[in-house]
Amino acid sequence: MSRGTLIDLLYLFSATTFLVALKGLGSPKRARLGNAVAAFGMLVAIVATFFKFVDGHPLHHVWLILLAMFIGTIIAVPTARLVEMTAMPQLVAIFNGVGGGAASLVSITEFVHIKSTNPATYVTLEVLLGVLIGTVSFAGSAIAFAKLQELMTGRPVTYPGQQIINAIVGVGALTLIVIILVQGSTVLLWVLLIVAFILGVAFVLPIGGADVPVLISLLNAFTGLAVAASGFTLGSNLLIVAGTLVGASGILLTRLMSKAMGRSLSNVLFSAFGSNITATGVSGVEGRSVRSGSPEDIGVLLGFASKVVIIPGYGLAVAQAQHVLQELAQVLEGRGVEVFYAIHPVAGRMPGHMNVLLAEANVPYEDLLEMDEANSELATADVALVVGANDTVNPAATNDPASPIYGMPIIHADLAENVIFLKRSMRPGFAGIDNELLYNPKTLLVFGDAKDTLTKVVAVVKAS
Repeated sequence: MSRGTLIDLLYLFSATTFLVALKGLGSPKRARLGNAVAAFGMLVAIVATFFKFVDGHPLHHVWLILLAMFIGTIIAVPTARLVEMTAMPQLVAIFNGVGGGAASLVSITEFVHIKSTNPATYVTLEVLLGVLIGTVSFAGSAIAFAKLQELMTGRPVTYPGQQIINAIVGVGALTLIVIILVQGSTVLLWVLLIVAFILGVAFVLPIGGADVPVLISLLNAFTGLAVAASGFTLGSNLLIVAGTLVGASGILLTRLMSKAMGRSLSNVLFSAFGSNITATGVSGVEGRSVRSGSPEDIGVLLGFASKVVIIPGYGLAVAQAQHVLQELAQVLEGRGVEVFYAIHPVAGRMPGHMNVLLAEANVPYEDLLEMDEANSELATADVALVVGANDTVNPAATNDPASPIYGMPIIHADLAENVIFLKRSMRPGFAGIDNELLYNPKTLLVFGDAKDTLTKVVAVVKAS
């Protein structure tokens, strides 16, 4: 068997592992194994590449490649190991952007390399599409990272004539591609790079709040398409397969997320265009009574319940209270109480964020119910415990354009016989909207840090 044939077989094996891994990632029970399978397949592909001949010659600049891999490793491993769960969405965004930027740089390098060989038009087109899509993904992901990291406002950034300006920039990028195909100008390639960067920034600025996770998924699909374009450019079947898988799965996930949020993709991406969104609704709590309580009151309610639903949100991740919450659930289940978790599509800051957070605390996946299924069970629950999820149960938030869940369904916590809110302070809900449930006679409002409060509740339940 020749070296080339062996390497092609190894690439085929790697591509197969990607398919197997994608299947594994479809289930939380097999997700870790699926991720390991994909990592192993990529390792095989990388090792095989070092023994590949290109144009009849062995791989050039091996030591530079190894140096780059070493630098990438010492940056990536500590980052992935030390990142807080609350910062996972922005980590995904920036990693995705790096992938798009890498694909763009590969395409630029290849353009310079093939320019003197009079390549076929379709080859140059593949290179230029790699530059365009990869740069849009890089720039857009950088802005998404800045929004999630609160380096800039997370609200939609709009300005007059935004649609027209973005359309002009998009048409300009496509026009540059046509001109470069005709002239083969390297100078115009750099202009295309700048225009693509501007397009990526302009594309993301009007998107904010709960829509950012959908955006990240879409940008991930863009990166996959850019990688596939690089695969065509380099003649790498493995990159074509991997990029196509990422692109297709990203587009599918984007569609599923939009559907789960009760909105169309066009509404998510373009709803903020041309409008200046401002907060509306109640801005204070004067003259309104609130039924407040203590951890002991929570313990009594939970201890004598027969069915409890826990509704977690981003505040749970901030407080790092998932472990004590799971301990509470175990204590209740030990007393014969039925416990399940109601998961809103944007309970965290990206799809699956809350699932991963709870899995970290060994919460059984069977106990996690998606919003629609949870809503059908809430009417039979004695207590709904809302932990850091004020927005996802707020009837007013879904009707206000300033809310991050504008236009989305909510979890109907009010269907339960009793509702318990854990809040740090009496701050109104998102966008200044008060949650009517806070002033409902069936609602018990308890102030304090979620982790400390739940720890006290566990002690009360155990002692009762």
